[in-house]
Amino acid sequence: MRGKEKFVPGKGYIHIGYGHLAQGVKVVLILAPGSSPLKKLRERAAAEARLVDATNGRKTRAIIITDSNHVILSAMTPETLWQRAGGGCQGQEDLAREGA
Repeated sequence: MRGKEKFVPGKGYIHIGYGHLAQGVKVVLILAPGSSPLKKLRERAAAEARLVDATNGRKTRAIIITDSNHVILSAMTPETLWQRAGGGCQGQEDLAREGA
């Protein structure tokens, strides 16, 4: 059953798309890339050689920040990455069901 194991924080990797993996314990934030401050963060990371582009030429849908302050671009949505990390995700449907 190797490869089908659920992610356990502190152990394992998160598949971030197109055969790329990120060490799960190192991931601090998973963000949607739309805001102006995140664009500046991305530019600053590129200037300081801390940017890793794992999109394979596709649209960036998530920005991952690591504990070493590296910025990883992924073509997967933040919700998908969170689910792959074993966190599940409270989407709008879940929040509506809970009455939030």
